[in-house]
Amino acid sequence: MNLPSGYRLRSGSGLDRALLVKFMQRTYQELFPGNGFAHLSHTVEQYLSAETPLFWIEHTASSFSSLSSTPSTPIACLWMGTAIDQIEGDRYPYIFLLYVHPDYRHRGIGTALMQKAEDWARERGDRQVGLQVFVQNQAALRLYEKLGYQPQSVFMVKQFSE
Repeated sequence: MNLPSGYRLRSGSGLDRALLVKFMQRTYQELFPGNGFAHLSHTVEQYLSAETPLFWIEHTASSFSSLSSTPSTPIACLWMGTAIDQIEGDRYPYIFLLYVHPDYRHRGIGTALMQKAEDWARERGDRQVGLQVFVQNQAALRLYEKLGYQPQSVFMVKQFSE
């Protein structure tokens, strides 16, 4: 993994549940402001396990943003899960969450985390990595396309009026 200078990768664990929920809430609040997303804690409780690796990027330089006064506060996260290819029936890694704090974007951190996901998948012998991205998240779409990801299916939703 080619991480920019001044940052380090560390593995997460079940002890990071609250922090993972916080990062998930940040992700969704950026895309859908005004929603609470309290249900995400249930998602983390249900799916975070030794089978769903979690990785954090921490800033190691002395000058640090408003996130915290301690350089050990993560500024980015990658949470992996497993999906099933409905065509072939193979299990494959699935990116549950990739989040980089806005103050640290456009520095190569997201690209480095995607490389970590791909390296992890290759080490396991997997043949693909999957993810879902909201269509309004144009920055993420550009990153994934730049890295060679291509749409395989379209997830559609119909909202009902009350």
